[in-house]
Amino acid sequence: MNREVNVTKRVQTAQGLRYCPVVLSTNGRIKPDAVLINGREERRPGGAYYLEWREGSKRKRIRLSVGKNAADAGARRQRKEAELNALNNGVTVVPQDGHRSIAAAVTEFLEETKLSKKPKTYAAYNTSLSYFTESCPKLYVEDIERSDLPKFSAFLRDEKELHPRTCWNKFSNVMSFLKAQGIRGLVGKNDWPRFVEEEPEVYEKEELETLFAKCHADERLWFEFFLMSGMREQEVIHCSWADINLSRGTVTVRYKPEYGFSPKNYREREIPIPARLVASLKAEKEKRDKTCGLVFPTAGCRPKLDFLDALKAGAERAKLDKQNFWLHKFRATFATWSLWAGVDLRTVQQWLGHSDMESTMRCLKPSRSQQVREKVNEIFA
Repeated sequence: MNREVNVTKRVQTAQGLRYCPVVLSTNGRIKPDAVLINGREERRPGGAYYLEWREGSKRKRIRLSVGKNAADAGARRQRKEAELNALNNGVTVVPQDGHRSIAAAVTEFLEETKLSKKPKTYAAYNTSLSYFTESCPKLYVEDIERSDLPKFSAFLRDEKELHPRTCWNKFSNVMSFLKAQGIRGLVGKNDWPRFVEEEPEVYEKEELETLFAKCHADERLWFEFFLMSGMREQEVIHCSWADINLSRGTVTVRYKPEYGFSPKNYREREIPIPARLVASLKAEKEKRDKTCGLVFPTAGCRPKLDFLDALKAGAERAKLDKQNFWLHKFRATFATWSLWAGVDLRTVQQWLGHSDMESTMRCLKPSRSQQVREKVNEIFA
């Protein structure tokens, strides 16, 4: 049985971006820029061509970007189809001196990532590599050249219109993929996307007082816990009463196999919490259903997932700009206020669960207090 390779073109339609079948002329060649949308031929000059075929016993679909040239896409389809049919007939195919297809390498890399990394990390790699295969017309990993990477960076900036920091993150993910394929040294530091390192944003005490004044008791406890523990969203979501030592005033971030949760970098840590928060948690625990171990559960004792929605709603009630309120900002505020209060940087790093000091430094907002102003005046008096 012959295996088929189809060619589609990813174009913008009324329903959003779609992979649409290409149109073939009478001689079997792909008509440039012609696609079928809802069964009708339309001309769409933008977008990239993709090869599509099925792999494995589960017939998993593989897509491979082959650039924007119709003739090139047609030629690549013929080569790929010949390769698959040779394999189907038991012929060992060693394409281009043993080179590996980018599509197969990406699939293998993502499968390994899914097994060893968190779902959020897998999703980030999946998106980054999807963008890379869309921008790079090469068939084989070994054909990737330095010039393909600045083109990818420009593709993220110009076609995907991503924020500069997001471009850097996507570029970094692709570099990790290439490193896993044994490809190193293609680019120098000046080839990476550039972005301006923005100063971290923290909450002012006055705006938090305004927010908390409009929060009900449960909401106030949620957001004070975020603020006074510096914990990540997923860490708060999966926090249990067993993690909190009310007599010592500490909370521990630990592995939760029952929820499929593990700390970032797989490191457990202990964080001291203030007496004010301890008192609030004691009062909350006394009135709680003792059969539910989560600190912040839903009515059915499941992890609560809508903290951000609640924060935005609270900001709206307080007549504050909800765009200026997000959960990670509590973490940056915790780190910054701790440093301003005289806690050393290494301790703050440990509380935050960072593996390196640089990550901690990105959370810290420089102090602009009156004391700092007075010191500046003393220096240049």
